[in-house]
Amino acid sequence: MAASHRTADMALPQAEVNWDRLDKTKFYMVGAGLFSGISAALYPISVIKTRLQVVGAESVHKTAGTIFRHIISTEGIKGLYRGFGIVITGAIPSRMVFMTSLETTKAATLKIAEKMELPEATAAAVANGTAGLVSSMASQTVFVPLDVVSQRLMVQGTVGTTQYSGSMDAVRQILKADGIRGLYRGFGMSVLTYSPSSAVWWAAYGSSQRLIWRGLGYGSRDDVEPPSQAKMVLVQASGGIAAGFVSSIATTPMDTIKTRLQVLKSETEGTPTIAQTVKQLIKENGYRGFYKGLVPRFVSMSLWGTSMITSYEFLKRLSVKQEE
Repeated sequence: MAASHRTADMALPQAEVNWDRLDKTKFYMVGAGLFSGISAALYPISVIKTRLQVVGAESVHKTAGTIFRHIISTEGIKGLYRGFGIVITGAIPSRMVFMTSLETTKAATLKIAEKMELPEATAAAVANGTAGLVSSMASQTVFVPLDVVSQRLMVQGTVGTTQYSGSMDAVRQILKADGIRGLYRGFGMSVLTYSPSSAVWWAAYGSSQRLIWRGLGYGSRDDVEPPSQAKMVLVQASGGIAAGFVSSIATTPMDTIKTRLQVLKSETEGTPTIAQTVKQLIKENGYRGFYKGLVPRFVSMSLWGTSMITSYEFLKRLSVKQEE
């Protein structure tokens, strides 16, 4: 059987909705609200992860649990949402760029993979991985300034950080000190962190989901009943967990360097370089320091990935053009 036929058999139209089948207006409008809600629910985990990555060796708050208790006791619940306002403000344009790039790139790459007659799971991994890489790079131009400001607010109160009265004050101080470049501090490292992470996540998700569907008998026989909504959610959630595990292991070191580069000052009070940041991290914690925040990052990526992908796939099914 030709690769294109195998891919078509496994496409599972009920579970996988391609770009050309979407009502774009509904897709963007419903998606904006959906992902804003998910961001709000999972934001506190990002705050704790970020604090873990920048905490110094002299701090008494070195675990996720102690950091959580410290934030609650000193700042209350609002401390878990530092910087959330600016993140949610920029989430809509950033997500629109990401989703558009993701779906169009995936569709184009899948056609190329089919022509190359790649195995089914491999074709899915290549198409999804390429789409994840391209869409992440495109969205970084919108996301990085928001990330810089929100992370500066997240770590207020820790050693080596600046105090701000709010998001706009942070923007003003950053622009005054470093100009527009200050808002793109760590841009290169952010691209090196999030783009490979996105590529690995989407590649792992695409291939693992296809393997799970094949294990359940879809694509190999013609007499299999269409999957139920519950089965689709379960398979997609399982793929999200697998993708979160693979990508968190692969990318936490780069994420730790990127976070410290964005929020800490160098020993000379200037803007630190990547080399200075790496050297200081090794000095403080050894090479295991590159995996500071691994557990909350894995939890965050798994929860976010599972919530995001099941919601995203549901959003696409909800946004199928009415004539279908």
